[in-house]
Amino acid sequence: MAVSTHPVDEVLPFGQMLAVGIQHVLVMYAGAIAVPLIIGAALKLPKDQVAFLISSDLFACGLVTLIQCIGIWKFGIRLPVIMGVSFAPVGPMVAMANSGAGLTGIFGATMAAGVFAILIAPFFGRLMRFFPPIVTGTIILTIGITLFPVAINWAGGGRGSPAFGEPRNLLIAVVVLLAILLINKYLKGFLANISVLLGMVIGFLLALPFGLVDFSGIGRAAWFAPVRPFAFGMPTFDVAAIASLCLVMVVIMVESLGMFLALGDLTRRPVTRDDASRGLRTDGLGTLIGGIFNTFPHSSFSQNIGLVGITGVRSRWVVVVSGVLLMLLGLLPKLANFIASIPVVVLGGAGIAMFGMVAATGVKILSKVDYESKNNLLIVAISLGVGVIPLAAPTFFHLMPSWAAPLTHSGITLAAIFAIVLNAFFNRGETIEEVERQLAEELPMSLRTGQRDE
Repeated sequence: MAVSTHPVDEVLPFGQMLAVGIQHVLVMYAGAIAVPLIIGAALKLPKDQVAFLISSDLFACGLVTLIQCIGIWKFGIRLPVIMGVSFAPVGPMVAMANSGAGLTGIFGATMAAGVFAILIAPFFGRLMRFFPPIVTGTIILTIGITLFPVAINWAGGGRGSPAFGEPRNLLIAVVVLLAILLINKYLKGFLANISVLLGMVIGFLLALPFGLVDFSGIGRAAWFAPVRPFAFGMPTFDVAAIASLCLVMVVIMVESLGMFLALGDLTRRPVTRDDASRGLRTDGLGTLIGGIFNTFPHSSFSQNIGLVGITGVRSRWVVVVSGVLLMLLGLLPKLANFIASIPVVVLGGAGIAMFGMVAATGVKILSKVDYESKNNLLIVAISLGVGVIPLAAPTFFHLMPSWAAPLTHSGITLAAIFAIVLNAFFNRGETIEEVERQLAEELPMSLRTGQRDE
């Protein structure tokens, strides 16, 4: 009897994959280019070098996305995961820039941190036993809550914008959100799957007469520009800088593990210990590749998890298309500049829906937890409370040592640490087999027969 293909492995018609793949790129684009802009400003680089950092960033994001989705040897989780430059190391990297380390020092520390992450990835895979539903649900809910301020700031016009909160910004964001909702309610099939893209197109067209679309950089941008490894010179290696980014990579891997589990739930393909190891190993490989190609530490982008939930498209090959598009954007500066012209208010309307889907997934997982014991209520309550500290009071930990910043500035990491520790304290530790069996029991019988290419 023929075995049906799991939706994660399904190859859709190219037109559908292209449309949904474009959605994934649009969702992650603003976050992807933010880090090189920040580091470029900290180093006071000229505009042409900042533009090259952005192109290098996009090219590396695309390359690592292909590895993560397709799978090569022991690398790649083979789920629809978009890879991008992480915000977690921005603080340490800005500190390196201010200390005179320069780009070569930052890239050297990035490469060393990537090697470190590759080496410790198998250990992280063995931590699956500490992630039963009460822990994963809490982490995923915190991820969604943590992302909400990003979408809200986008919808207002961008944090720090003098036009923040203007009625026209709110109008466009609301129109995008309403368009996504109406398309999901009244349209079916392919059109429903690209509801976010259609909503953003509508928002883009509405933003044009308001003068919110800036095409100024497109004319000056080149049609094609290659991305060269070590374009700023050979990397230099500083022990303190390397130690700082290695600590950040531990934080990134904790967050990535939670995202992998969230995506496993959305795609109905439970993440095994080996899956987690391959995915985390690719975070390290992506960081190593980033240092070689003039960019920074990589991680799995949580923004795109919500898009999988909204569209219902679980195929990893859709994200492979996204990876190819990102590489092209890195090689075609003119096209990259056009995508960058999309106003953040348009992204804000879409972000509210997508990031809300991440939070809702966490609620769904937590609904399977037994709350007869008040201990489980305490685990969720305390972990969520600690997780929102960086959102509610960004300066709460400002007197803590600088080395603790990667831990204290990430609500996701704080919630993960507390949920894991409290669950281990109140509940007996579940074995890997028990966690995997519990997840497997939640799958429909028709999906349990789907085989995975190894």
